Amino acid sequence: MILRLTRNLVAIICVTGLIVLAVMRPDDTAGPCVVVHPTTMLPGIPEASGLAIGRRNPGTLWSHNDSGNETVLFALDAAGALRRRVRVPILTRDWEDISAARCPAGDCLYIADIGDNSNRPARRRIQIYRVPEPAPGDRETAPPEVFSAAYADGAHNAEALFVVGGDLFIVTRDRTGGLYRSRRPLPSSLELTLERIGQLGLDEEVVTDAEASPDEALVVVRTSDAVIIYRTADVIRGGTVPYGLRIPIGGLREPQGEGVALDANGMLYLVSEGRPWNRAGRFVSLRCILP
Repeated sequence: MILRLTRNLVAIICVTGLIVLAVMRPDDTAGPCVVVHPTTMLPGIPEASGLAIGRRNPGTLWSHNDSGNETVLFALDAAGALRRRVRVPILTRDWEDISAARCPAGDCLYIADIGDNSNRPARRRIQIYRVPEPAPGDRETAPPEVFSAAYADGAHNAEALFVVGGDLFIVTRDRTGGLYRSRRPLPSSLELTLERIGQLGLDEEVVTDAEASPDEALVVVRTSDAVIIYRTADVIRGGTVPYGLRIPIGGLREPQGEGVALDANGMLYLVSEGRPWNRAGRFVSLRCILP
């Protein structure tokens, strides 16, 4: 009798384990996208936050940890494998995002120290650091240019910055997705005013990252459960932005979805923070058929 009960218990545990594994297994599709590389673990980036496609080095993506970690850029390949670490000689308060774009120096990375989670006291000014995109072999970036920015209508918390045509755009982390655009009092000034030009209107979904495609034709925005792809012209026009292509990504089962990047050929890249019991970040790449 005891042996039979033991066998039954083992059988129940095995079946339960298989059910849990089946339920937790990530989907291999998401809307019009198919997973190209399954989840890659990022043990050096436990709080993976932003993501950007390098311009200077084809096939390179840049990511970083959230605040409270070293100011280090992580160069990843298209499958999420870590290629190198590059130190940035700055101290940040709440580094939330990274973007890649053209700049007067050629190809640059923009480091967005724009978070304001505590709001006690609210940050009167935020900082965006600009550095030339590191070359292969670099272990430290050049000293950055520092842009000091303030919102025209008061402080906001934000995690998403993208760059189009040399202008900086920030999407606030709130229930409306407020869209702000930079304005300089003088062309050479490093002081910026961020003026509200519209909202994304995401029905109370909170934006954790945004990035322009390398050709600047599209802007991709992500929340915990969805990626939304907009035409850049619709976004920068301002007002209430027409709703873009929505790609549900909840089935990928990221622990805490954070970063997103999209190339001109429909490759979509995502990063996530790790789980409490396994703090390695996660990287997933998908190929999407875009209209």
